[in-house]
Amino acid sequence: MDPALAAIGWPVLDRFRFGSSFAISPHGLGIAIGFMIGASLLTRIGPPRIVPDDGVTPTEELERRRENVRADLDKMLFWALVGTIVGARLFYVIAHFSEFNGFIDMLEIWKGGISLLGGIAGAVLINLPRMRKLGYGFFSVMDPSVVALALGIGIGRVGDLVIGDHLGKPAQWLLAWQYRGGALPGPWVETAPGRWAALLTGGYVETLDRAGSALCKAPVSGLLSCTGQPVLAHGVGVHQTALYDMMLAWVLFAALWQMQKWPRRLGVLTLTFGAWYGCMRLLEDSLRIDKRFGPLTGSQWTALVVALVCAATLTTWAIRKDRAAPPASGLDDHERAGPVPA
Repeated sequence: MDPALAAIGWPVLDRFRFGSSFAISPHGLGIAIGFMIGASLLTRIGPPRIVPDDGVTPTEELERRRENVRADLDKMLFWALVGTIVGARLFYVIAHFSEFNGFIDMLEIWKGGISLLGGIAGAVLINLPRMRKLGYGFFSVMDPSVVALALGIGIGRVGDLVIGDHLGKPAQWLLAWQYRGGALPGPWVETAPGRWAALLTGGYVETLDRAGSALCKAPVSGLLSCTGQPVLAHGVGVHQTALYDMMLAWVLFAALWQMQKWPRRLGVLTLTFGAWYGCMRLLEDSLRIDKRFGPLTGSQWTALVVALVCAATLTTWAIRKDRAAPPASGLDDHERAGPVPA
């Protein structure tokens, strides 16, 4: 097969520009659209799961409780947005602390540098006290939430593809991504028209142009070039890890969507998401060069712990054959859908 045919690519676009003074980042727009669509799905599928029809409660009372749940979910989504922003930046700063020049530099999130796993953790942690205060069990809220989250990730990753973000090591296979024009985001810099290079963690340099990619140790001269250096890897393009994440997230969403249609033990959807997405990130981050703590990156350590805990819990439940039917309500012992007027 012709190597040029065994690849994909497109011109990247760093901004949607409107006139000479206004521009929108496709990356931020993708995240926003993914969040809004995911939030809309959660408020649609969440209330019926948390307050299911037991065949006894009058229809009007059932709808009233579900409206209360929907209102509570709206409040949680607002705080989830806050937690996502804080967590995404905080986790990135912790993993790349040595790269910042001071506290102000750490706050400049608009310059780039966020962690998706940190955003998820922040959204969950900030809502734990609210779930308890409103009387909801953790899994009763999280089970429908992970369905919406998988959808949001699948949609949000489109913005990463538009700007050419999360590029990985050189690749030579069907989904290798080739550069076909446009300005790449940092750490990539244009060293000549149409030729890009990035100084990566560990003293590596990766180069990319329309002809392909190469990876080498950074030259002593400090030049961003592999010329005259032993090439450690080369390819027709690079691994586009955001593309892999998007595709696998859509598969995960399809699986969770089918699973949520039938009664299941509380927690199965959440744990399935954790195990699946954790394994996804372990694989995807192995295709990038990033700061490592021992053999793994910070994201991989987080993903590994989450995946192992979720998989072990699901396995334990399966071995014990604990197939208890779902409770009549997704609420905790208070058995209420948030504050219910007298």
